[in-house]
Amino acid sequence: MTTKAKKNPHRGSSLDDLLKEEGVFEEFQAAAIKNVIAFQLSRAIEDKHLTKTQMASRMKTSRAQLNRLLDPKDGNVTLETLQKAAAILGRELKVELI
Repeated sequence: MTTKAKKNPHRGSSLDDLLKEEGVFEEFQAAAIKNVIAFQLSRAIEDKHLTKTQMASRMKTSRAQLNRLLDPKDGNVTLETLQKAAAILGRELKVELI
């Protein structure tokens, strides 16, 4: 007895293709970028042996604002804030369109 298996329309496609098809690619991409930036900033702060209070003070901002910057779920961060944090940590912010 031969049964034909249903062909999976997503087989061989990438996750990006699926997310684009569902119309949520940009949302997931933005979240992934914010997650990476928050992780890199957190690591750089640890590497400099700074507390969040010290980092916020050097940025001339509140600790609550720094927490928003380090929260991967909070996507409302300005380039100016990222640049300021990077400079304090001896890093460079690089943004590019590819």
